[in-house]
Amino acid sequence: MDETDRRIVNLLRRDGRMTNVDIAREVGVSEGTIRKRIDRMISAGTLRIVGLVDPAKAGLQTRALIFLKIDLTRVDEANRLLCDMPEVINLHWVTGEYDFVVDAVFQSNMKLVTFLTERLGNVPGVVSSRTAHVLHQQKTILDWELPSPSAQSVLVVDDDPDFCETTRLVLESDGYDVYCAGNGEEALRTMTVRPPDLVVMDVMMDGILDGWDASWRIRSNPLLRDTPILVVSSITASDYLSMFPTDEDNLIDNFLSKPVSPAKLLSEVSRLLNRS
Repeated sequence: MDETDRRIVNLLRRDGRMTNVDIAREVGVSEGTIRKRIDRMISAGTLRIVGLVDPAKAGLQTRALIFLKIDLTRVDEANRLLCDMPEVINLHWVTGEYDFVVDAVFQSNMKLVTFLTERLGNVPGVVSSRTAHVLHQQKTILDWELPSPSAQSVLVVDDDPDFCETTRLVLESDGYDVYCAGNGEEALRTMTVRPPDLVVMDVMMDGILDGWDASWRIRSNPLLRDTPILVVSSITASDYLSMFPTDEDNLIDNFLSKPVSPAKLLSEVSRLLNRS
């Protein structure tokens, strides 16, 4: 699903009877585009347009979550019986202490008691249960809005604050989540807590080859070794070019010389992220 699909879904979530013409006006595309996208999502099973009932407003004021331990040899049988019970509106098979979580609604507390003592006890395979009375439902699927996918993150490592800020603005303008570090050591600490999708690394920071050493440590860390590293440095125009290693295999993914144009930077960041 792309951003247009998400906007369509969220508009229908608020009003399932909204017309294609009204959706098209809100999204800024043609009515035909909306119709085709809705048909595609329905065919793929991504979207269903249905009428939902609020149990409380339909007279089912008592709601409970019932946690069940099930004999694993009888899970399928218990699942079928629980799904057929009209009081059960959601049934989840979960990991942890319990096997099933039953979300059920009733006309009264006495109906809940009857369900627990007379109905649930007859379900084959139920070993034990625990019940939590729902006092108020704070959020439902009707209140949930389909989120946008998380932006890809880029760590910019450079001891020049101006370069960091300029690079941050360029990358954020293209939708990336950007954060910065001032040297190789700080970059490694940051990556341990918040691993990025890509690193833009200077070379000459706390030492002549600080960025190169940091890149080697990244490649030596099993949790970080696959992170693309784009080195952006002015070392090629310095007296230290002869110190820059050229025979290290797979240590960095590419090298750009400063100054680098915004278009070139964005193109290379995109290429490396798509490749990884």
